[in-house]
Amino acid sequence: MSSIGTGYDLSASQFSPDGRVFQIDYASKAVEKSGTVIALRGKDGVVLAVEKIVTSKLYEDDAATRVFTVDKNIGIAIAGLHADGRYIVDIARQEAQNYRSQWNANLDFEKGDRTIPLKILVERVSAYIHAYTLYSAVRPFGVTVIIASWNQEDGPQLYKIEPSGTYFGYLACASGKAKQQAKTEMEKLKLGDMTTEEIVKNAGKIIYQVHDELKDKDFRLELSIVGKETNGLYQMNPEKWLNMASEAGQAAKMDDDSDNDI
Repeated sequence: MSSIGTGYDLSASQFSPDGRVFQIDYASKAVEKSGTVIALRGKDGVVLAVEKIVTSKLYEDDAATRVFTVDKNIGIAIAGLHADGRYIVDIARQEAQNYRSQWNANLDFEKGDRTIPLKILVERVSAYIHAYTLYSAVRPFGVTVIIASWNQEDGPQLYKIEPSGTYFGYLACASGKAKQQAKTEMEKLKLGDMTTEEIVKNAGKIIYQVHDELKDKDFRLELSIVGKETNGLYQMNPEKWLNMASEAGQAAKMDDDSDNDI
């Protein structure tokens, strides 16, 4: 940080002379040290893909997962501090359950249950994250949250919430170490016309292409999907789609390596 910020980074409630909140900048730095997380929204669904860095070979395969279920048609992927991310996932689950308890009591059984609209969930979670940037007794969450859902009425939806509490809707987004490289690859895609199979394959390709083998040798691909192909249910690491993404990613990586050898 520049010298102009000296002494102004001790509290999340204090602005520096140039109008910055350094605690939020530090939270964003924590996200940048995380494995890459991407999300692609096609015409029929949304795919979340994670480059989970393996820091110990002694861990179980599902240890420190970065994809989570919030409700039957809503899922989350996190980049940044894992403990912070799990806490935000719990907040999202509480909001989804509160909405279900409040509204389903007024519905007839034949109409089925009603899950929280994604826009409302994102607004509530982002407000909670933003509150932690306002007081000196707390610190901002060092995590970026990517939330996806699909339903028959609204189709695929995708949002990303930053450590500041800011959120936007996306066709595709990325966070983590190789965010800029992933964004460059995603900008080449015509996402609005792509089927679920196509976005799954492209998600696998991007994760394998942006992985830096020199810095982080071992990683596991985590993938979750929600859309018409899953009948509106959010699925984590489904074998069919995970294998498809891994094969596409490994093939793309081999092609890149062969091109570099020429």
